[in-house]
Amino acid sequence: MQLQEYLRILWRRGWIMIALAVLTAAAAFGFSLIVKQRAPLYKSTIDILVQPARSDFGQAQAAKQLLGTYQRWLNSSYRAADVIENLQLDMTPQELLSDVRIATDLNQSTLRIEVENPNGELANRIAWEWANLFVQWRNDENSQNRREDRIDAEIVDDPVYGLERPKTAINTIAGGILGFLVGLAVVFALEYAEAGIIKSPEDVSRALAMPVLSAIPPTER
Repeated sequence: MQLQEYLRILWRRGWIMIALAVLTAAAAFGFSLIVKQRAPLYKSTIDILVQPARSDFGQAQAAKQLLGTYQRWLNSSYRAADVIENLQLDMTPQELLSDVRIATDLNQSTLRIEVENPNGELANRIAWEWANLFVQWRNDENSQNRREDRIDAEIVDDPVYGLERPKTAINTIAGGILGFLVGLAVVFALEYAEAGIIKSPEDVSRALAMPVLSAIPPTER
């Protein structure tokens, strides 16, 4: 099939693709709004800076290597249980842990705590309490060491939450693309179904690859 033939098909039936793209995009947008009103999910993020008391290279490298250990310390059901007790939450440590992600950034020597919750303010409180547990633990550990051997932990900033799901814009765009592709499939399916039907002299020319020399006019009744 030549390019001109494809263009002819799109010119004739392109409205189907556009219509389906608009409909599916609108459906995805509406669904996202409903989910946002009834069951939104927010994510709160907080960063903890881990730095040695001495600025020499050896101590700095040691602090970076300990980030993995600190990550494991934070990612514990014991920490979850402490947060639940301090905030009086109605859930189990395993349930809370499933909503928490602990990550490390070696370049910035930071630990990041991410908390997902349907309540953005509660997500912030959980993130702050979780980070504060680590800071207090480091302070207790440091009190047993000399000042030059200490590794300090400091909360960089207050936790900030944002809407994690639904992503209305992404869902709408994805819905539009899906509708367009479905429309494209429908267009070519219709063309395939009508490929053997001859309706005009142009159809005869395309089917036989020969020009039409003459045609019998329709008989008047």
